Amino acid sequence: MSSLTEKDRPIVQLLLNTGTCPRCILRFCCVGSQTLYRHPYKDLMKDLKEFLKNNQEKEDTVCSDIVDPPCKRIRLEHTEEGPGDLNHNGALQQIPSVNDGNTAMEDLAVKVCNVCLGILQEFCEVDFVKKVCQKVNSADYQFTSFVFSVSLPPQLSVRERAAWLLVKQEMGKLGLSLAKDDIVQLKEAYKWIIHPQLSEELGVPADGKGLFEVSVVFAHPETEDECRFLATACPDCFKPAKNKQSVFTRMAVIKALEKIKEEDFLKHFPCPPSSPKNLCVALEIQCNNGAVFVAGRYNKYSRNLPQTPWIIDGERKLESSVEELISEHLMAEFKADSFNFSSSGREDVDVRTLGNGRPFAIELVNPRRIRFTAEEMKGLQQTINNSSDKIQVRDLQLVTRSAIGRMKEGEEEKTKTYSALIWTDKAIQKEDIAFLDDIKELKLDQKTPLRVLHRRPLAVRCRIIHTMQSEYIDEHHFRLHLKTQAGTYIKEFVHGDFGRTKPNIGSLLNRTADILELDVESVDVDWPPTLDN
Repeated sequence: MSSLTEKDRPIVQLLLNTGTCPRCILRFCCVGSQTLYRHPYKDLMKDLKEFLKNNQEKEDTVCSDIVDPPCKRIRLEHTEEGPGDLNHNGALQQIPSVNDGNTAMEDLAVKVCNVCLGILQEFCEVDFVKKVCQKVNSADYQFTSFVFSVSLPPQLSVRERAAWLLVKQEMGKLGLSLAKDDIVQLKEAYKWIIHPQLSEELGVPADGKGLFEVSVVFAHPETEDECRFLATACPDCFKPAKNKQSVFTRMAVIKALEKIKEEDFLKHFPCPPSSPKNLCVALEIQCNNGAVFVAGRYNKYSRNLPQTPWIIDGERKLESSVEELISEHLMAEFKADSFNFSSSGREDVDVRTLGNGRPFAIELVNPRRIRFTAEEMKGLQQTINNSSDKIQVRDLQLVTRSAIGRMKEGEEEKTKTYSALIWTDKAIQKEDIAFLDDIKELKLDQKTPLRVLHRRPLAVRCRIIHTMQSEYIDEHHFRLHLKTQAGTYIKEFVHGDFGRTKPNIGSLLNRTADILELDVESVDVDWPPTLDN
């Protein structure tokens, strides 16, 4: 056992007599040994009783052969005068003195702890660990490490405060003081105990930076009303929030406890806290894998396919989309809950994307499967391509979250090339359009197009047409190849959008012009890396 000295003796006796479990007693004695908390519960209880029986002059612990990390300090200083011996009606409850013997301790060994409400008792045992692991294994996730997270009932913070005030007063009698920050946190102690057991059972290490999370949500219905007095004392700390079933969140309770005066706290809450009849319950045991990101480039060959689902006023306009044709296969293979699609720009429903395609990335949320070889990704790409003649994907690969940022970096500065089939009302000859080939770095002022004004703010944007190359077809038709700044509205540059884009092809040719077809020929973003497909 880690070093418990004579100054800890009255604290051990006090907390044992008031119904506190051995592990919580170690926390309040600022014991920082992870190994010690993992000792069997009955052994810890036995060791604490033996410690109390030892000669009071003995400074060492029961088991001195284990080398432990340094304990958190108990500062040796005189405490300031506090609220005195106050209980929930104004006075601290009378606790059996350290010389009262151990008559009550035999019964306390199996009682629910009045501080942790059983978290450091039953929920550290092998049966609960196996229950958690069964849940993990049945969920069929792939993972190489895990993060364990715990959600505790907010009233535990209230009970911890009451126990701290009790210990603080006892130490004050000895001329010592104990700061709240010196106490080993309940979550920390619980993870010290549970991590090795979960790691052994699951066969992978615990890793605070891991992507796979195992979470347990605890509740204690018997004591759930114990926080309510704080709402009266500190109403500003408890404000209704969206997606929160109760205003008594852990953070709100902690904020209120930091604000309330000790004497006010003791007037409303028993010190020591009462012993509960029931253990906490594990409301939820959940698993969640960190998102996996897949990137590639897509070609779109249909002029009747939107990039994302086209839904207006709740009504679907077209049966599918680029996003869905790609993601449905990824969702099935990765066994994900949902996905988020992003790309380097977007094309209209009637615009094709040719050439090397448009870069895209898909975030797969909570995937069960995360490991894919290069060959498997190549096979998945082929599956997508075989499923539809409307799209094709290339360079399909796993990427990191940070790498996706490269797709969006400098998006406005990137260039894109287009091919537009243009109609004019007046007849044209080849020489009428030849001058367009000589125009370089043409600056446009584009007011937000009427067709997108419902979803984009009204503004005038300056865009540049870097180069143009015309291809005469007949008296009323020609094809124009353009290299432009990303974000240029090509359709509006052709027809002028009722004068909202200046200059435009119509004004340059001094006649009415309209666009019949538009193709994206290249998106000059050097990402994701090209693969040998």
